[in-house]
Amino acid sequence: MESFKVIGIGDNVVDKYVHQGTMYPGGNALNFSAYAAMCGVQSAYLGKFGNDEVARYIQQVIDELGIDRSRCRSYEGENGYARVTLEKGDRVFLGSNKGGIAKERAWEFTGGDLEYLKQFAVIHTSLNSYIEQDLTVLRESGVPISFDFSVRWNDDYLQQVCPDIDIAFLSCSHLTAEEREREMRKAQRLGVKVVVGTVGEEGSYALYDDEWVYQQAVSTDALDTMGAGDSYITAFLMELIRSAKDRHIEFGPKDKFLADIKASMGKGAEFAAQICRVHGAFGFGAPLV
Repeated sequence: MESFKVIGIGDNVVDKYVHQGTMYPGGNALNFSAYAAMCGVQSAYLGKFGNDEVARYIQQVIDELGIDRSRCRSYEGENGYARVTLEKGDRVFLGSNKGGIAKERAWEFTGGDLEYLKQFAVIHTSLNSYIEQDLTVLRESGVPISFDFSVRWNDDYLQQVCPDIDIAFLSCSHLTAEEREREMRKAQRLGVKVVVGTVGEEGSYALYDDEWVYQQAVSTDALDTMGAGDSYITAFLMELIRSAKDRHIEFGPKDKFLADIKASMGKGAEFAAQICRVHGAFGFGAPLV
């Protein structure tokens, strides 16, 4: 087991594979915590649950993986879910309940929460976590914050989020090379220290202190691309922490840090290829409810 801990804060769902009659646990933040555990890292998850059968199923899986969920919130109501199908191994979203009860309840982080967070090497969260207004509060923990924008952002959203995060991940497969570079530079100008743009089978790009790094994707016979981005993010962050002195990301000195980013991108690509051969984000399928 590694000597450091990480935490995902934000969304959890079940992905309901309607063509299989099976559901799998997922959500950007929960996937991060699960993948970290799979990588031999002590991980925690802080999220909002409903009180239905879906919520109980996800909590059971979290406990099986040995993930700390001691700071999670539970509310009366429906847990988050998404409806999914596969087309030639690529996940296709058919709709969701937008996080269920999670979208209706504020985070209201406490001093106890912030004290708890100080033990972690990184916090990872996402655009699906209804957490934008709370990032400034999370900054008070002093822990580096990683944020997944997926494919959905605009200038206003970047301006809202980027000043409060350290590492940004943007899914850029839908952009031209010129558009990808422009959007990544926007995030850097707004204060993000490391910006990573993933482009699926075309690999990934990182921007740090105006320097670019490229990493090829690892080819694989994809069974299911669900979780490919989250697994890349997780392995990238784990390797970046392992490369840091005292397991504390310090974003420099430049030459060494660029080399660390390159190595981390390689680990991300390798792990993403492995996860593409797993049903659901990380397995644990159960009959639909």
